[in-house]
Amino acid sequence: MAAPAAVETPSGRDALADGLLGLLKPAVQQLDLHVHSVRESQVELREHIDNLATELCRINEHQKVALDLDPYVKKLLNARRRVVLVNNILQNAQERLRRLNHNVAKETARRKTMLETSGAFSTRSPSKP
Repeated sequence: MAAPAAVETPSGRDALADGLLGLLKPAVQQLDLHVHSVRESQVELREHIDNLATELCRINEHQKVALDLDPYVKKLLNARRRVVLVNNILQNAQERLRRLNHNVAKETARRKTMLETSGAFSTRSPSKP
């Protein structure tokens, strides 16, 4: 009940692992870049919402005609709250991606070291000490 030799050998497993790591690493890096750009736009949106809410409050105070802008200000503040929540979710996702990317890099380095050390042992002739 042995597994196929191609996967069971260290070089087969290493080749499979290297292939998976090579496939995942660019995807993780690209996703991390996209999350970062979305987080930046979320921060900009939050700042614009804050500025707009402040401006509406200022306009409301200086108006001679009684316009009720409070519902709009509340809607803006509610939108800001949702933006902050989404930003927190993105921040957590980005941190997980960074840890995953770090683990992938660490595993790649470990496997390269293993391959180099096993390559050094296999290049020696058994008859020579």
